[in-house]
Amino acid sequence: MSKWTAAHIPDQTGRTFVVTGANSGLGLETARRLAEHGAHVIMTARDPEKGRAAAASLPGSVEVRTLDLADLESVSRFAAGVDHADVLVNNAGVMMTPKRTTAQGFEIQLGTNHLGHFALTALLYPVLRAGSAPRIVTVSSTLHRRGRIDFDDLQAARSYSPFAAYSQSKFANVLFGLELDRRLRAAGSPAISVLAHPGYTATNLQTSGPTGLLNLSGRIGNLLVAQHVTKGALDQLCAATAPAVQGGEFYGPDGRGENRGHPKLVKPVASATDPDTARRLWEVSEKLTGLSFAP
Repeated sequence: MSKWTAAHIPDQTGRTFVVTGANSGLGLETARRLAEHGAHVIMTARDPEKGRAAAASLPGSVEVRTLDLADLESVSRFAAGVDHADVLVNNAGVMMTPKRTTAQGFEIQLGTNHLGHFALTALLYPVLRAGSAPRIVTVSSTLHRRGRIDFDDLQAARSYSPFAAYSQSKFANVLFGLELDRRLRAAGSPAISVLAHPGYTATNLQTSGPTGLLNLSGRIGNLLVAQHVTKGALDQLCAATAPAVQGGEFYGPDGRGENRGHPKLVKPVASATDPDTARRLWEVSEKLTGLSFAP
């Protein structure tokens, strides 16, 4: 693939995108670029006032709806109000937070980053399936390569590490995205599942950690090392819009360590491609969310 930029986004007139966590950072930049290219964008935000303030700066056709991925009731209410969508971008996330739980008692990072998006995708799938060239894009991280699923202590009840919990949630994103692709193919679905990661991009996630020292290091990294969000959002924009994209692909930056650069095809860590682990996570996710998800 040549150096892919936002200028390569095809005309999206007539298409509707749902972008989670769209009031700031990667989500806001994704919504901006999609709207610039003619899409109607449903921006989700936990705080509707912040969402509306962000949307006011965008061109084109955008709307803001409330969605808290850390509350499955909020996920259900949001999904019930969506009657048309072509593409879902599972972008929202929390990173290395102090230990706390979701409304349903799940560890906050797994609950928000994976289970919330699992539930949202399951509930929106019938709408997406009826859309035009439907895609589901799930945003992971290079730190998925440091993750694993601790099925014996999934909610970190015995021991909590912000880093391990975040890495587990991003590992779960990759397992989910690849397993979703396998199931969509098996069902003959018109929808495809694609993965992306933004490398090291300056967002507020790096400055919302559990300690002041971690937040300080995040601010320094954002200033000296990280790429700007306009570049970081390209990977998920490519995954969501590029005509050549295929189901099961994973896009990340082409620079050293996949930290910076333009979108390219990247490989997940080998353990994240294990179908047995993915099936087990899918079954656990169905049980925890109370949703049966059969594409």
